[in-house]
Amino acid sequence: MVSVMHANNEIGTINSIGEIGKICRERGIYFHTDAAQTFGKLPIDVNRLNIDLLTASAHKMYGPKGAAMLYVRTGVKIKPLLHGGGHENGLRSSTVNAPAIVGFAESVKICLQEMKQENRRLIKLRDKLIKGILKNIPDSYLNGHPAKRLPNNANFRFAYIEGEAIIMQLDALNIAASTASACSSPKLQPSHVLLACGMRPQDAHGSLRLTLGRWTTEREIGQVLKILPGVVEKLRKMSPFK
Repeated sequence: MVSVMHANNEIGTINSIGEIGKICRERGIYFHTDAAQTFGKLPIDVNRLNIDLLTASAHKMYGPKGAAMLYVRTGVKIKPLLHGGGHENGLRSSTVNAPAIVGFAESVKICLQEMKQENRRLIKLRDKLIKGILKNIPDSYLNGHPAKRLPNNANFRFAYIEGEAIIMQLDALNIAASTASACSSPKLQPSHVLLACGMRPQDAHGSLRLTLGRWTTEREIGQVLKILPGVVEKLRKMSPFK
């Protein structure tokens, strides 16, 4: 089996899973994609993308935490990890969390209704954020693909300073950010994703991830563009790396 993220949760790059799936299909290999970042945000056609197995999580689309799904193409054989009462068609035994499932389904319905309109809104805000930061902060760089990226993701690196210091300064000014993925934000190691992209550890340490959501406003983007240049300049004056 081959497993590839549909889109990376740190740098926002959307992977060419349709091409990867085609190669797997031609060789008789099962293809799985983790669509946690894209399900409900981007159109997904499992047939066109040659997907055999797909996972998604409810909380990534404002659904209840603790609810997830696994799509299994007809004919794909998998073995359960939990055995017992035979729930979920024999694939996962344990009492079914009906309220979470209903909440998940409702969040999917809302996302599908709003997807096109919300994506246009987020892309406009995301691009304003990216252009503003790259234009107004010297030695700043965008991480990830400039075009093939999630509508809500902007990931940067800033020379001569550490991302951890940036997020502490921003946090004091009521701006939430992270240096890597939210699930590993307490770690002080450089992002393994950025290192795998060929970045030097000192450059990876200078990364900042800003993500947008359903309630992000243009005014808030303006606040970030107003505050961040001063934060970076302040930290660079104190930096031993410059």
